[in-house]
Amino acid sequence: MRVNITEYLAIDLEKETWECRVCDHEIFDARDNYKRGLLVHDRKLDEVHPHLIDPEKYEYTFCPDPKFTALLEYYCPSCGTMVETEYTVPGHPPARDIELDIDDLKRKATGWGVNGGEPEIPEWKSPRHHHGHK
Repeated sequence: MRVNITEYLAIDLEKETWECRVCDHEIFDARDNYKRGLLVHDRKLDEVHPHLIDPEKYEYTFCPDPKFTALLEYYCPSCGTMVETEYTVPGHPPARDIELDIDDLKRKATGWGVNGGEPEIPEWKSPRHHHGHK
């Protein structure tokens, strides 16, 4: 069974692998950090945050300092979909932003089978009672 986790990531619970939701590419072991199976682009900060004042004249230009900040983009190696972005410290390993209990997810997902990997969400009802006061 395939369970959708984010807009671009799913987990195949039988294989226990992360998958791209766009092209179905098998990314990495679901018990590990999915980012380890993606392509990484270390983006130049001034492409995203242009200098607001002249960097030749001023040390601080409202663009993050690349000595202290890195912007990493993660892409599916099969279809090229950008799966995630991350601001971090240069040289720091990728953050593990999703860590799931795969065994518990398998137990819960057995009841979801009819909905294509999505849990059924009951209709929300307000806890407030309307008394009709004027």
